[in-house]
Amino acid sequence: MADRSRRVAAWTAGALVVLAAPVSCGTGGGPPVASDRPSASAVPTSADSPRSAVPSESAASPGPGTRTETGHTRRPAPRCRTAGLSAAVGRMDPGAGQRNLPIVLTNVSSRTCTLHGYPGAAFVDAAGEQLGRDPKRAPGDAATVTLAPGGSAWAGLRYASPGVSGARAATPAALLVTPPDERDALRVPWRAGAVPVSGTSSSVFLTVLRPGSGP
Repeated sequence: MADRSRRVAAWTAGALVVLAAPVSCGTGGGPPVASDRPSASAVPTSADSPRSAVPSESAASPGPGTRTETGHTRRPAPRCRTAGLSAAVGRMDPGAGQRNLPIVLTNVSSRTCTLHGYPGAAFVDAAGEQLGRDPKRAPGDAATVTLAPGGSAWAGLRYASPGVSGARAATPAALLVTPPDERDALRVPWRAGAVPVSGTSSSVFLTVLRPGSGP
């Protein structure tokens, strides 16, 4: 009987130890409470976070004018305006009864601009009255010429020598040069002698603009 009492006491003591074990694992003396917050090791870092799958602003497709790793979109330079240009007449190149002179337009502004096509030109007397008809356009493929500050473009002015053609001639006081798509002209003093203004072979021709200051 005494042996049985000792076995019951030992079993009871063991059961109390087992029951007490979960209590010793708690932090507040009571049973542990499950938390819905992940531990620090379970929270994704910025590299693992789903946000890293969303393209950043720099990785998104570039819009117009946005600089990219391979370059950037450039907007075309504006058209050259009369106020930003100067005009001059180059040296005459006579040959076979023809007179050839370059009309030179130079960018005197501080920004890059473009010229395209033919300039306008007209001979005038001292009173500003036009002498002869407007020049005709010689056939040619027009191309856009980009002028950096200080850059030039030229067009050829050609006509038959009045002494050879027999056309009626006059000596202009100036040549008015109008840049393409502009209304205001640049006045250039004329020092190349008489030009044909009417009669046989009195036509004057202009070529398209091209880069440089002459042939």
